[in-house]
Amino acid sequence: MTKFRIAGLALVASMALSSAAFAQDIRVAVAGPMTGGESAFGRQLKNGAELAVADLNAAGGVLGKKLALQIGDDACDPKQARSVAEKLANDKVVFVAGHFCSSSSIPASEAYNEGNVLQISPGSTNPLLTERKLWNVLRVCGRDDQQGVVAAQYILKNYAGKNVAILNDKTTYGKGLADETKKALNAAGFKEKMFESYNKGDKDFNSIVSRLKRDNIDLVYLGGYHQEAGLILRQMRDQGLKTVLMAGDALNDREFASITGPQAEGTLFTFGPDPRKKATAKALVEKFKAKGIDPEGYTLYTYAAFQVWSQAATKINSTDPKKVASAIKAGEWDTVLGKLSFDAKGDIKLIDYVVYKWDDKGNYAELGSAQ
Repeated sequence: MTKFRIAGLALVASMALSSAAFAQDIRVAVAGPMTGGESAFGRQLKNGAELAVADLNAAGGVLGKKLALQIGDDACDPKQARSVAEKLANDKVVFVAGHFCSSSSIPASEAYNEGNVLQISPGSTNPLLTERKLWNVLRVCGRDDQQGVVAAQYILKNYAGKNVAILNDKTTYGKGLADETKKALNAAGFKEKMFESYNKGDKDFNSIVSRLKRDNIDLVYLGGYHQEAGLILRQMRDQGLKTVLMAGDALNDREFASITGPQAEGTLFTFGPDPRKKATAKALVEKFKAKGIDPEGYTLYTYAAFQVWSQAATKINSTDPKKVASAIKAGEWDTVLGKLSFDAKGDIKLIDYVVYKWDDKGNYAELGSAQ
């Protein structure tokens, strides 16, 4: 046998051993907008997933096996999200932390359902995600019919008798959140002065801003993402409007302030109590910061999704997606967000949205209950 033939057989054997070792890994994934306009949130999800997997593997893995993390990029596009989900299902991934945009999570969940994959979304808030009675869908964040109520309560308390406009970007998330806020306001007898839509990806909002100026709008509530929100704010200020901008959790990334600069001052948004300040997250936050990462937004929510899944799989000694989903809904789990439990739909039982305000230095802080 020649030296080259022996080397070739050794290489094939090495590849076979490597493949066999990989086959023994438990395949998990994180999916979200790794590229595109909402990539800031994709980075949050990716950062949370990568450290969660690293920590789990360092502790021995799950059920004695290492986790192999795959990353899916949906660019917040529904069709791309469906394709990503189908690929992950074909790759025999058993658990996915994702997606971020509700318009991606909903079509992806159907492919995961067909492909026997458990999905826990860190940040998709549209109610429809968990209202379709799919066994495989859960989330560790709240819902827009809860978030919209908190926004409406703030507006009712602070802008009674004032002119309020409601805008939305026509997406599943943006339109849904705007509708829920409008519903809560109208139920309390408050009628908005203006209700208008724009297209996600638009750059020029001067016609909308002109209407805001004409109608003397005191506060504009926006259902949409941070890119367009930042441009709308800048164009309001360019036209001399001091109108306050308020939006939902999609403003929870410092990239918003990089778009607006000091003009971010006074902008409001709703989100859960800052998870970075929870005692249960202290050590993990320090670990992230040691890596040069600020675990803002949905970073810790993604980490928590992996904690919930891994604890449930360990408890029942199985990674079978249907069995793990049932176990999650039946139990209570220790996470960086605190103890989490879920209802039959897959929603968390503890809901606690609050209001935040941006300052002129690119920072945001939770408002006190008296504000």
